[in-house]
Amino acid sequence: MALSRLHSKSSALLPPNSHLLLSPPSFSLFHNSPIQQTHQTHLKNSSIPLIIKSCSSKTHLLQIHAQLLRASLFQDPSLSYAFLSRAPLHDNIDYPRHVFEQIENPNVYHYNSMLKSYSQSSMPSERAVFLYRDMYRCGILPNAFSCSFVLKTCTKFSSISCGKQVHAKILRDGHHSDSLLLTSLMGLYAVCGDTGDATRVFAEMPERDTVAWNVLISCYTNNHRGKDAMKLFDVMQEPCHGSEPDDVTCLLLLQVCAHLGALNFGERIHEYIRDKDYSGALNLRNSLIAMYSRCGSVDKAYSVFCNTQDKNVVTWSAMISGLAMNGYGKDAIEAFLEMRRVGVAPDEQTFTGVLSACSHSRLVDDGLKFFNMMKYDYGLVPNVCHYGCIVDLLSRAGLLDGAYQFIVSEMGVEPDATIWRTLLGACRIYGHVELGERVIGHLIELKAQQAGDYVLLLNIYASVGNWDKVADVRRLMKDKGIQTTPGCSTMELKGEVHEFIVDDDSHPRKAEIYKMLDEISQQLKIAGYVANMSSELHNMDVEEKESALSFHSEKLAIAFGILATPPGTSVRIANNLRICVDCHTFAKVLSSVYNRLIIIRDRSRFHHFRDGHCSCNDYW
Repeated sequence: MALSRLHSKSSALLPPNSHLLLSPPSFSLFHNSPIQQTHQTHLKNSSIPLIIKSCSSKTHLLQIHAQLLRASLFQDPSLSYAFLSRAPLHDNIDYPRHVFEQIENPNVYHYNSMLKSYSQSSMPSERAVFLYRDMYRCGILPNAFSCSFVLKTCTKFSSISCGKQVHAKILRDGHHSDSLLLTSLMGLYAVCGDTGDATRVFAEMPERDTVAWNVLISCYTNNHRGKDAMKLFDVMQEPCHGSEPDDVTCLLLLQVCAHLGALNFGERIHEYIRDKDYSGALNLRNSLIAMYSRCGSVDKAYSVFCNTQDKNVVTWSAMISGLAMNGYGKDAIEAFLEMRRVGVAPDEQTFTGVLSACSHSRLVDDGLKFFNMMKYDYGLVPNVCHYGCIVDLLSRAGLLDGAYQFIVSEMGVEPDATIWRTLLGACRIYGHVELGERVIGHLIELKAQQAGDYVLLLNIYASVGNWDKVADVRRLMKDKGIQTTPGCSTMELKGEVHEFIVDDDSHPRKAEIYKMLDEISQQLKIAGYVANMSSELHNMDVEEKESALSFHSEKLAIAFGILATPPGTSVRIANNLRICVDCHTFAKVLSSVYNRLIIIRDRSRFHHFRDGHCSCNDYW
């Protein structure tokens, strides 16, 4: 009989010594319980599912399983469903899968429980899709929950091919009006980087709530479409859409502002937070500190910090990191010490911030002291970021051989490509050719070399005038098809982000910008500015090099800032690469000649140029 067959299979589901579970003494917990009595009364005793749902341990779950088998109740749909819904208590997905296979006539609820188990497991998404397909073969029409669980699994593993199959089924089965399901579908496309399909699903939704808008904003944010995400903030507030930004919207857009250096837009979000009375939310205040810091407005970040009640470790870490990246190394250290005095224990992120502060301010002894404090006073295990900070600390200070020895003999983890690139960058600064070549060898071993690594090597050879080696590296890059990332600078003006690349001619005001840049260059030469030829990596004559240096993206952005803003206005620029020596000198002299505060955020830190000086003290 089926029940006897089922009973015989049950041993495969139970742990060692499971025969003890089948003997009456092992079930004192359930003695005279509804489970034992049910076969004598009524199969649908409602208290049995309650007992199953209240189960909170694997041992009890196995006991219940055994009792259901003994009482021949397992095929009752309500009981098998209740049991299967608790089966994920087992870490191993095989257990609920075997349980599911024992159900003779599973219904949609059984399938949904199994699909939910897959969505919570580490099994590949294909398993869930196969089960989803099996529903159709068995004549069971999946409902919206079925689709939702499969989409969750596909999203978890970024499986866009499986997700598209589910998308097709959703449309075919008439679930295209389920906004919650379509929002999950948008989330899948967002995780997989498919902003086009995510936008199309959003456009086809019959009703869009704030959650759907937030998913689309998150999609744009995580896929380098920050400017599009910013535009949605205004569109959301139009009365025809029936929804408005919430605290999650603000969190997402503050991240965009931090990434793009969009201070004005960030201030708008801050004002919206105050208007909607979200100011008490600690996560928003922490994000505001990070946003203002990454936009170079340390005074506003500090103002938010000071007005924040019940500061937690994230609050302190955000402020310490903000001070560090803006060149206030000693202030960052003082904030760290104050944090300890008030009894807030630092975490890994805090130490990343304070080590970075020491690195950018040439505080080698302090950095090593804090690194030891982290390990021995707080018992925190350094991760690759902390080791990277120490390598950066030593490398920037010119202790290149010490940094190399630290990497190969003292690190508790395998060095990644970022750590080797940190040392390679220092080799460029100090012209250490031999060590630079050795570091490139390590990157090749990791199979992690990128265009930027070869550019750094080019810099090293160019700094010592070895143009034959420069030509060899360029030839190698051409043979491998390696293309460099062009320098890109962005500047926000009246809520709009303007982008510039080297030799850019795409801006609608390009003629005015180039005319302004020529005028600025003439004024700076009168003030003593001389182009630094070491920043040009091609073997040209002086005039050609000077011409090539004139149109770096930072200079175009600065020229636009001088052109488009009133005298005395600060000019804020974000750049995707490390600022070159020539652009650094250019900005210093310009800040004095034009009486402007020029703030440039490059790949690793901020430079505040004022009155002919930079906050980095020419140490970057």
